Amino acid sequence: MFRRQFLATMALLVAAPAAAQSPPETLFRNVRVFNGTSPALSPPTDVLVRGNIIAAMGADARPAPGATVIEGQGRTLMPGLIDAHTHIMFASLPQLAALTADLGFMSIAAAREAEAMLMRGFTSIRDLGGPAFGLKRAVDAGLVPGPRIYPAGAMISQSGGHGDFRLPTEMPAAEGSMTYGERVGANAIADSPDLVRKRAREQLALGATQLKLMAGGGVASSYDPLDVTQYSVPELRAAVEAAQNWGTYVTVHAYTPRAIRQAIEAGVQCIDHGQLIDEPTAQLMAKNDTWLSLQPFIEGPGANSYPAGSPNAAKQREMFAGTDNAYALAKKYKLKVAWGTDTLFSPANARLQGAILAKMTRWYTPAETLIMATSTNARLLAMSGPRNPYPGALGVVEAGALADLLLVDGDPTTDLTLVTDPAKNFLVIMKDGRIYKNITGR
Repeated sequence: MFRRQFLATMALLVAAPAAAQSPPETLFRNVRVFNGTSPALSPPTDVLVRGNIIAAMGADARPAPGATVIEGQGRTLMPGLIDAHTHIMFASLPQLAALTADLGFMSIAAAREAEAMLMRGFTSIRDLGGPAFGLKRAVDAGLVPGPRIYPAGAMISQSGGHGDFRLPTEMPAAEGSMTYGERVGANAIADSPDLVRKRAREQLALGATQLKLMAGGGVASSYDPLDVTQYSVPELRAAVEAAQNWGTYVTVHAYTPRAIRQAIEAGVQCIDHGQLIDEPTAQLMAKNDTWLSLQPFIEGPGANSYPAGSPNAAKQREMFAGTDNAYALAKKYKLKVAWGTDTLFSPANARLQGAILAKMTRWYTPAETLIMATSTNARLLAMSGPRNPYPGALGVVEAGALADLLLVDGDPTTDLTLVTDPAKNFLVIMKDGRIYKNITGR
């Protein structure tokens, strides 16, 4: 009898509708807003966050009783920063560990890096190669703090290409064999249109928001010269068609004009890097409205270190030498330029994310740089279309946008060095309406 009454009571409790509750509210009072699109700060105003959305601004920002109130005291409220080229699974591990470590260890290290990235003010990232699907799921579920992750999954490479990290002793590969990197989802080696199409479809099925292919030689890989063009147009087009069928796009790793032009011919919509671009190729990119996701690869903070005299060091010097010209051509032809770090295999460099952003003042004003790292990068993320896991406006401070916000002690639109010390200068860090840091009261 008691058991029947208990079960009946539990059934009623389960069936009963939950009491209506208002979503939590946070009011930022007396802040000057950098909205992500305009270089000028607003006059002092109020911004109301309700749930995970910016609900109102100015006179309309009237909080309900019990709302959290953050006194801005005239400081700058801005969108969370966006890094458009990361490898969160590999950024904070030395290369040997990243290529050989157990996936569990790699995931724990990446989870720590995700939290550190969020505490540096980066609330969204585009991850362009690595087994980040599980980490993204954990962040989205609230198991670990971290930025929104737009994952590409395994980077797709030809044999001997930039994404092939086998040793020479592992070649030629046995028919049907897979490298350790392939088994854990770090890379996928494919050498025909059919196999590229298959690997592309696999990544999309696993949750890729965009695809990443290696279309040319690279610095970090040991056996492909920088000038090498990788993949054929039909192979690249197979990935483009697979991505288009899923409503999203392909980006490629490419430095040289030939690699870039071949990718554009195949329908690729975004070029990552492009340091060795020439003027006719920049004109072609402008004509095709192709994105250039360019990184400030120069000597200084964040530059990877390779042994003197090594092929990697020589390739890096060659690539560094093209960076100024690439930015000049991008500005001349008004290309759609995104910003990212592409930090790999270096815990020290991973911590310099803000310093790498500050390097951009070599080519752009602080305000132009912040627009690029917020609303412009958000436009690139939105190219994932229906594969976008976070529908809503990112990279802006406006009513209706997702509430990814930073309260900065100072004006970063005139002094970008503020982003190099987030522990001191980012007083509040909010992602998706949740406050992860608030030191305004100390």
